[in-house]
Amino acid sequence: MSEQLRVLVVSHAHPTVSLGGAEIASHNLHRGLNALPQVESVYLARVGHPVPRHAASALMSLGLAEDEVLFHTDDYDHFFMSNGDTQAISRDLLRLARDLRPHVVHFHHVLGIGFEALYALREAFPHAAILVTFHEYLSICHNHGQMVKRPSGQLCETASPIACHDCFPDIPLSRFLKREAFARGMLGLADAFVSPSRFLAERYIKWGLDEDKLCVIENGITVETAAPIRPLQGPGARRNRFAYFGQMTPFKGVDVLIDAVSRIPRKIWGEDSCLMIFGGNLERQPLEFQERMQKLIADAGPRVRFYGAYQNADMPRLMRSVDWVVLPSVWWENSPVVIQEALLHGRPMICSNIGGMAEKVRDGKDGLHFRAGSSQDLADRIVEVLADTQAWDRLRGSMRQPADHLGCAREHVKLYRALLRRKLDAAMADSPVPLSHSL
Repeated sequence: MSEQLRVLVVSHAHPTVSLGGAEIASHNLHRGLNALPQVESVYLARVGHPVPRHAASALMSLGLAEDEVLFHTDDYDHFFMSNGDTQAISRDLLRLARDLRPHVVHFHHVLGIGFEALYALREAFPHAAILVTFHEYLSICHNHGQMVKRPSGQLCETASPIACHDCFPDIPLSRFLKREAFARGMLGLADAFVSPSRFLAERYIKWGLDEDKLCVIENGITVETAAPIRPLQGPGARRNRFAYFGQMTPFKGVDVLIDAVSRIPRKIWGEDSCLMIFGGNLERQPLEFQERMQKLIADAGPRVRFYGAYQNADMPRLMRSVDWVVLPSVWWENSPVVIQEALLHGRPMICSNIGGMAEKVRDGKDGLHFRAGSSQDLADRIVEVLADTQAWDRLRGSMRQPADHLGCAREHVKLYRALLRRKLDAAMADSPVPLSHSL
């Protein structure tokens, strides 16, 4: 296996443009791959409005590293996850890919890029291994891939065109049937699927994906020096700084968290306890949600401090002032990067008892669970840790270490090579002419 393994990692956005978990995970994988011997990775990230296309070509750099390229596209159909600018795919995306000649194409999303990109790369590179990593349930669920029912907000247990039509009665059932058939057909072109959580993998298997093609590999983060713990000042000082990190969307449950904090009796909360909210994109949410959040924060008074958006590089500094990390999401989640960050920095978590959160945060070891969507149950957990002065140290002592990006990259390379060997064996069995492949 002397030849360099060439990988094209495809993301729906670059983390410098959009700081989401999928962007961070895909970029960490790209960096991890390039740190390994005999592996070369190129990172292709979709970009669109408000960033303008620079010239006739859809390919752009914007001063990024030499192995990172932006692919501009705005003609995207969210319902079908379809890219109408097929000319940019055939002219620009395939030109880049043919120069790279990848052995592996690894999609971390088709969002914004479209299933057409997967189709075109499959046709152009029949012997390459093509993989898709799922970061939520977008192929299954039109409601932002969250599997949350509209308008009730109830968790959706099983996706189907009929169930989807119930959520979106203005969209004909026939369109949901076409959407499902299109997504299944395009995903069928991939050789393998990766899920960062067993929970999400089981949802896709239940939907109909081949279990033998699905592999669970945890997202890796860049492991650095853990932030020092917050020094306690004076006798009776408590571990009472709670923090939320993430997007300010209705699915993230920040309103549940603020409501929970407001419910805690004053004599228990005290004067020095604090909920710190580090979150962005509130201005992009529905107006009704914005107004609800603003009222909750105003009514909470000094108990809540809203710090706005942050960059991933800020996490070690921000963690210095934090004791507890709270994940109040009301959807299933998959593998929130903030869990990995909290594990790295040794900050116990309080999280919803569903989906990837319940899987990643071991109740009583990495943190505590509360009933998803219940402000009162979350308030009870906060009261519990404020009353138990040993809880923080006990949980911190049993927390596991997070997956690092190099170990994650090694697991992926192992999978890539196994897929390539399998494809080579199948090609040799089908061809009367001897084939050779150094990978």
